[in-house]
Amino acid sequence: MSNFFMLVHNENTKIYRRMRTWVMIGILIFMSIIIPYLFSGNGRGETISFWEGAMITVSFVSFLNTIFAVVIAAESVAGEFSWGTIKLLLIRPWTRSKILFSKYISVLLFSILSTLVMILLALGASYVFMSSSVQPELAPTDISPASYALVSWVYEYVDLFITIAIAFMVSTVFRSGALAIGLSLFMLFTQGIFAVIFNPERYAWAKYILFTNMDLGQYMYGGGTGGMSLGFSLIVLAVYYVLFMGIAWYVFNKRDVAA
Repeated sequence: MSNFFMLVHNENTKIYRRMRTWVMIGILIFMSIIIPYLFSGNGRGETISFWEGAMITVSFVSFLNTIFAVVIAAESVAGEFSWGTIKLLLIRPWTRSKILFSKYISVLLFSILSTLVMILLALGASYVFMSSSVQPELAPTDISPASYALVSWVYEYVDLFITIAIAFMVSTVFRSGALAIGLSLFMLFTQGIFAVIFNPERYAWAKYILFTNMDLGQYMYGGGTGGMSLGFSLIVLAVYYVLFMGIAWYVFNKRDVAA
């Protein structure tokens, strides 16, 4: 087990020793602070509630957070092939499964860190610049603003979690960071369009498509379309997740990656 922790530590070192990683984190920090300030009207936020400001900020910055996490996931495996360092890993006394799993864990740890930084700074900046006495308009009256915000952010992270899995799988299978980034971002920005085109109320089979299940926010105010439910979408996402990880693991273990 200590060897595996060493692998994860090595992968984390690869991520955080690069200047671009800190640039991305710096951008997240800046945007998480400046957006509440701008929405508050230059620091005079009497009409926007504290929780509403935090939710708006996270909603905006989460797009950047997803892009940055996808970049890290896409380069985690593909970068080893580009730099030729994959052979140095394979000659070590570690199985390929452990190597791949350690890379995936390091990517998840980055996504959790960046998400927590974004949320905590959004909360802090909103508390400073916006009013804590105004009742949020985004949250239903039968649930506390804190609970509503927390559930909303968990749903957003699930979307990020699946997007990272896609990027990691494509990076592993095709050894191309650019393809992994491009395909993942294409799915990120077009999932809403495809969800409208393949509406479960129009096509019964559409409720099994990945796009129609990624936006868990549709369940914030009740049930989904076409008889879909939160539990159903979570099961569908779990099946796709296992499929993506299974493909990545199979290809990485069976292909002659040292060639």
